[in-house]
Amino acid sequence: MDRIRKGTRRIALFEWISISLLMLLLTAGLAQMNGLGRLDQTLYDRFMQANSYPARPDIIIVAIDDYSLAELGKWPWPRLRHAELIKQINAAKPVAIGLDILFSETDHQQSDGLESGDASLAAALAASNNVVLPLVSTSAGKGLHPSRPLATLSEAARQLGHIHLELDKDGVARSVFLQEGMRGEWWPHFALAMRDVGRDITLQQVAAKENALQGARLPLIDRNSSTPDAWQRDFQMHIPFYGSSGHFTSVPYVAVLRGEVPAEFFRDKYVLVGATAVGMADSFTTPVSGNDGAISGIEINANVLASLLDERSITIVPAWQAMLFCLLPVTLALLTYLFFSPRLALSMTAGLIAVVLGASYVALRVGYWLPPAAALLVLLIAYPIWSWRRLEAAIRYLGEEFILLDKEPHLLPELHTETAEQGKHALQDTLEQRINAMRTAARRVRDLRQFVSDNLNSLPDATLVTTIDGNVLLSNPPATLYFASIGYPVVQDAMLPYLFAKMTTPQTMEETPNSSFSWWNILDMHYTAIMAKGVEIVDPKGRDLLIKSAPCFSGHQELTGWIVSVIDISLIRAAERSRDETLHFISHDMRAPQASILAMLELQQDPQTALPPAEFLARVEKASRITLALADNFVQLARAESPDYRLEDMDFQDVLLDAADEMWSLAKDKNIRIVSQIPVADYPVRIDRGLMTRVLTNLLSNAIKYSPRDTTITCSLLYVAEIVDAHIICVISDQGYGIARADQSRLFKRFQRFKINEQPKNDGIGLGMVFVKTVIERHHGNIEFASAPNEGTTFQIKLPAFQV
Repeated sequence: MDRIRKGTRRIALFEWISISLLMLLLTAGLAQMNGLGRLDQTLYDRFMQANSYPARPDIIIVAIDDYSLAELGKWPWPRLRHAELIKQINAAKPVAIGLDILFSETDHQQSDGLESGDASLAAALAASNNVVLPLVSTSAGKGLHPSRPLATLSEAARQLGHIHLELDKDGVARSVFLQEGMRGEWWPHFALAMRDVGRDITLQQVAAKENALQGARLPLIDRNSSTPDAWQRDFQMHIPFYGSSGHFTSVPYVAVLRGEVPAEFFRDKYVLVGATAVGMADSFTTPVSGNDGAISGIEINANVLASLLDERSITIVPAWQAMLFCLLPVTLALLTYLFFSPRLALSMTAGLIAVVLGASYVALRVGYWLPPAAALLVLLIAYPIWSWRRLEAAIRYLGEEFILLDKEPHLLPELHTETAEQGKHALQDTLEQRINAMRTAARRVRDLRQFVSDNLNSLPDATLVTTIDGNVLLSNPPATLYFASIGYPVVQDAMLPYLFAKMTTPQTMEETPNSSFSWWNILDMHYTAIMAKGVEIVDPKGRDLLIKSAPCFSGHQELTGWIVSVIDISLIRAAERSRDETLHFISHDMRAPQASILAMLELQQDPQTALPPAEFLARVEKASRITLALADNFVQLARAESPDYRLEDMDFQDVLLDAADEMWSLAKDKNIRIVSQIPVADYPVRIDRGLMTRVLTNLLSNAIKYSPRDTTITCSLLYVAEIVDAHIICVISDQGYGIARADQSRLFKRFQRFKINEQPKNDGIGLGMVFVKTVIERHHGNIEFASAPNEGTTFQIKLPAFQV
């Protein structure tokens, strides 16, 4: 059995190590990719939607919306109109203006000798000195090259900034490059240029502190491309979107142009001018688009600008950090599979999935993206794989255990239906067959346990089953009742030595002067030989007990607990004490008259010491009668204590009168009168007439013996009817010497004889009153008495009346 268990544990450990290595390698490989494409991107987008921030109040969008197009006509509009808009906004002294409109061609909408629109716009840009114009890269078949605004406008603008967005493979705009350029010339992003204008930072200052820009730098080989005409990008920043479309404050272009918006509205604000009209704006799908579908480029620039002003960005952690992030929960999950139950392991796995999602969300909220998909995917597949392997191990283990259990002897009879049920199970799959086999084996164990429990409960002696350290596991009803009688109402889970704390110390354990007994010794293997024989103690109620204990062993001979028995031997010890007392008195009282007879016979053989024949015969007769009386008392007491009573229905009055008649001659010798006071009535009883007559003659005989001459003994009867039953009460009173108060408690004990100073000596041996009490109680009655020295004694017998 041990070999199988150790082998099973080794196989389970080997499988756990194999699965763990496989899962950890898979996690590391997936995490090395630093994101699993669409799955991580989907989680990224959902977290970003839940991670919104309030819009900055200092960012205003002047929208070229559908309302403005309806009011001002179709696009494109004359540049004079844009110049007028710049003048209107600049009058309020904004921090910076971002005019997100491409001006790569000359304005042809001019007539009537009016000032050129390009010149007017250039003049407005120059006067404002805080306007940023957009720049894009275009391809003319020979690679990308920058498409700047008109030279007059480029020179008039404070800065140029590119408006490119980085689209991921799924077409979602999640990041921008803060610097793009070619041939050593770099342009900041449109939003970065607005921030720099607002903070009065020049391009030279930006170039000097380019490492201070937010975003991840590209590898050096990408930034310094060997292709001279390659378009270069650097400082990629993932946008921490503040919200979806309409999140930032927006006013219509036409409302600003007409002066409907107060000039103070734009004071100290960043103003972005761009298209939001349907079909006109360059719209993109973003993580926060949701049901809106797409967000206009000007609103995306507003989000980028807010992030730059708040110095917020999303940093994609390095691959090694993502790997550690994913490996940690997977490792914890694998450890739970090894050390915890399947249900707890499943709960822990679900909890770890929630923790991974929560940690990734919290990290994103503070500006770091930890891709969780690798950990989630492995956590989702690790538990089913482990459960499958453990299920295989469980099936194998159940089969092995059933084979071992089936080889065990069947100690209890089994029903014939079990064989038929096992035949039905033949068509079931392997797991179900093993489960049913184990169910049968488990039922046999339960039946055996019930058998042991029934046997324990049927034991007449108090029996306890404890653990190795003495904690009570099982107790039968006699044990519960016994310990409750000495003040321990709760035995279950109690410590066995404490239950015996009130007992006397066993004398058999104190064999050597230096040894001291402790109740913990009954749980010690060194005392098993002594405890198997038992030790005698006396409990708090004076009962004699025999305590035995025996160890319990498992099938591998390992100590598992103790069985302790508490046997009440009070009756045995009482019988032994009674036997010893009886032998003592027999050896003294019966031996004395026999020895006297032998002594007289020896004296009679010598003529010099011979007694007269008459005196000799009288003495022999007296000694013989004493011996006969002793023998007769023992015989009568033995009959009284036997269960063989010959009960008859009769009138108690007849029994009392017979006893009085029998004692008449003895009373006459002392001139004592026996008076009967019996009302005319029936006194029906069911009694053993011979024994009851002997009871009454004993009481009358004692009354005569222990009364002076010329006194009266009164016998009376009374029938008392009660609601439930009726009783016969017999009272016998004398005028004798009485019983001393100190001796009254010993009246009904064996071999007790009493005498006061005035009382003459009598030859009784002290068994008569024991006989009386025994017979009365065997008839379900009781006897009471009242006595005082020199005032007489009164006995009252109460017997149940016989009712037909």
